[in-house]
Amino acid sequence: MTSAAWQQARRILCVRLDYLGDVLMTTPAMRALRESSPGSRITLLTSSGGGAVAPFIPEIDDVIAYDAPWLKNGAPHPPAEDRKMIDLLAEGNFDAAVIFTVYSQNPLPSAMLCHLAGIPLRLAHSRENPYRLLTDWVTETEPEQQVRHEVRRQLDLVATVGAKTADERLSFRVLPEHRERMQRVLRELAAPTDRPWIMLHPGATAASRRYPAASFVRAARMLVERSNCLVLITGGAGERELAASIASQVPGALSVADRFGLGELAALIEACSLVICNNTGPAHLAAALGTPVVDLYALTNPQHTPWQVPAKVLFHDVDCRFCYKSVCPQGHHACLQRVDPYSVADAGMALLRGEGVSSGMPLINALQDIAAGARS
Repeated sequence: MTSAAWQQARRILCVRLDYLGDVLMTTPAMRALRESSPGSRITLLTSSGGGAVAPFIPEIDDVIAYDAPWLKNGAPHPPAEDRKMIDLLAEGNFDAAVIFTVYSQNPLPSAMLCHLAGIPLRLAHSRENPYRLLTDWVTETEPEQQVRHEVRRQLDLVATVGAKTADERLSFRVLPEHRERMQRVLRELAAPTDRPWIMLHPGATAASRRYPAASFVRAARMLVERSNCLVLITGGAGERELAASIASQVPGALSVADRFGLGELAALIEACSLVICNNTGPAHLAAALGTPVVDLYALTNPQHTPWQVPAKVLFHDVDCRFCYKSVCPQGHHACLQRVDPYSVADAGMALLRGEGVSSGMPLINALQDIAAGARS
């Protein structure tokens, strides 16, 4: 198919069946699709978790939640549910579908879903010849030949059908009511407003991506001593105990775990001078909102560093790098365990002074070098 056929598409389905951070990193590509096809409508097909971010992304008009059984954490369900999804997509009369995947995922189940729904244009990366499952496809070359940032990967994909944008920033819109609710909670907690706010997010879905709580405490204590900052500790319902424990050991720190929805969390990130977190959703929210971030980056994969925001990416190189595991297969977590809290505090202070790399590609270069060394 030609790019002209894609530019005539008005109802576009974007398939991104992953999580909040993955959806955020796909927003520049979705913006490119919209800008290159004036008057188009973008529908996002994503997981129930990924769908939570859709209302905050101006490029998305509609969202369909689908926990696909072929994804790692997809929900088990009877085949009838998949047939219902095919029927729902067919009712949407989509002109085109773009299937966004990380390079370790197979796009063909999603391609089959879109094919059976009668979507005439279908684009994805693919390792094998998809024949008629895809009308347009790009040969998968990662990680054997290259490693691109996830944002660049998806921008490059849509560029093959003529979709481009001059604005490659991540997209997230904070609403006034979320700012008001966030501020109300902090007033209830008597949070001082005359000191810089630092958000510390110690959790992560995958155990392999969690920096030790004791190290977070040591880094936060040093930052308080050196900057007189207020440390606000965030987390979900399952992280209240962790957040409270860290807060109790850091002078003046406050736990706001399980006090905010996604909108209020984003409003807090927007108001903070610095975010310190693992490689998880808040790191990408910080990138979308322009808040500097210290990213404790477990070497599970190389392509998800903060994009176009002042950032410091901290890790310890290990022989087992890029394992793609949710639980450390070696049991030592050395790629994070051996990151010195002093380096975390130093990175935080540098960002507070306005120092830090502000583009996703330079940040990933060090990881690419490691990947190249691992392949040689």
